[in-house]
Amino acid sequence: MNLDRGAGIALWRQIAEELHGDIERGTFPPGSRLATEEELAARFGVNRHTVRRACALLQDQGLVRIEQGRGTFVQEGVIDYPLTERTRFSENIRRQARTPSGEVLRATVLPADAAAARALGLAVGDPVALVELLSLADGQPIGIAAHHFAEARFPDLIATYHEAGRITETLRRLGVPDYTRRTTRVTARLPDSYEMRHLRIARTTPVLVTEAVNIDPAGRPLEFGVTRFAGNRVQVVVDW
Repeated sequence: MNLDRGAGIALWRQIAEELHGDIERGTFPPGSRLATEEELAARFGVNRHTVRRACALLQDQGLVRIEQGRGTFVQEGVIDYPLTERTRFSENIRRQARTPSGEVLRATVLPADAAAARALGLAVGDPVALVELLSLADGQPIGIAAHHFAEARFPDLIATYHEAGRITETLRRLGVPDYTRRTTRVTARLPDSYEMRHLRIARTTPVLVTEAVNIDPAGRPLEFGVTRFAGNRVQVVVDW
């Protein structure tokens, strides 16, 4: 493409329009990586800063995501994430013909903050077992899930989780065969640096934050969960 340098339209906007067309035509399919800044600069005969502005516009439009150190990728379709009485990550992802997986970010015991204490019926500062996971669909990070449990009730939770590999199986081995959702609160905000790094999102990409309380069959608070979803990859669906 030869840019029209006398059209009164900024070069970076012309480049963005051309790349937008490439994406619509399937030249760059969903999930694929665009050419590098250097390659695009050579293609359009501009400097890398101009290319960078064009890609930033495409990201603002929700067409691509820019991952620091990895490149610019065409955005995949948004995942529907139903919130039900029994919300299970793996089941939600498999229903959409995607492959769920997870990585352990933290597994430790720490003092309960005000939110965890209130949800679990503890005093602020009481020990809670935290298992924090990076949730992925088809290898792409979509959420960071922090699972909090009263350490006094489940002193072996972290060791059991390392053996079981899943929260549901961990609880089953600890004598809780089933659990249900009592409440879920959903808010939105901009990400912090920790979330940007693990979710591979830009500072301007919102995160959807769900705070949930799960209860055991006797109705006792079992888990306080906080999940931060990448807002450009997940839409929360209330399906009760």
